[in-house]
Amino acid sequence: MTTHATVTATADARRGSSFLRTAIAVQTLTIFFQAVSAGLLLTSSYGATLHDVGSRVMYGASMLYVLAAVLAWKPGGGSPRPVWHATGFLVLASVQVVVGIAHVPSVHVPLGVLMFGLSVLALARR
Repeated sequence: MTTHATVTATADARRGSSFLRTAIAVQTLTIFFQAVSAGLLLTSSYGATLHDVGSRVMYGASMLYVLAAVLAWKPGGGSPRPVWHATGFLVLASVQVVVGIAHVPSVHVPLGVLMFGLSVLALARR
């Protein structure tokens, strides 16, 4: 026999998991947009603006991923692993911003590729 508390906890866990998947999808899309805007940076006058704005959106998406991971973990008492993944990703995003501002493309570009791959992997796991 299921109790109301069990049903509510299950619904909350599903909502948290759905929000987490959405946050990872948004993050993945913003990183892909950064790759596109990096190409535009090389070929158009507005590419730099798009890449700059996109970097802020991507960083915000990484913070949203951390929030979603915490909200998915805390109410249901599940594994904290997604929180660690999201936090690690936020650290990578922070490094990416720093090396981007410092104009170190030899680190910035490969790190961006790595971040996109990790984000797609995280999305596939959800």
